[in-house]
Amino acid sequence: MAEPQPMKAEEKKEATPTQAAVAAPGEVKKVVKRKAAPKKDKTIRVRAKRKTSVARASVRPGNGDIRINGKDINALEFDIVRDMIMEPLTISDAAKDVAKKVSIKVNVYGGGTSSQMQSIRGAIAKGLVTFSGSEILKKEYLAYDRALLIDDPRRVEPKKFMGPKARARFQTSYR
Repeated sequence: MAEPQPMKAEEKKEATPTQAAVAAPGEVKKVVKRKAAPKKDKTIRVRAKRKTSVARASVRPGNGDIRINGKDINALEFDIVRDMIMEPLTISDAAKDVAKKVSIKVNVYGGGTSSQMQSIRGAIAKGLVTFSGSEILKKEYLAYDRALLIDDPRRVEPKKFMGPKARARFQTSYR
């Protein structure tokens, strides 16, 4: 059997990174793989809270559709709830213009129906203002209803000992 002979520098087509450091500058071309640049998608993520419900909305360029927990907004049962959620979109012409150009996805959890509805409308309003960057839209929301852009800090007070509720006490009997 013939012994394997070492390859000369001219015969080498590719070199490993350790060999490339040793090889002369003109001999080996380094092949560097670059990762694809991330998409410059303008996606805005906002959060709104009301009591114990939390709504997280992502607003991105789109065709004006709104999805809540993966379902279309038109699939909601009650018209009153749908109208309250759509309120930030119908307040002014500026809001309507921005709403036509974006797609909104909202995830909401916790609380009851009413607090979820209020946190959703707050998240949508915050998302539209942040996406558009419009001070006019922000002023219109604040003039219409301050709760659209500013979360309500009130929370349920915890129950204390020696009583049935947070502040109430059991009735005392003297006889």
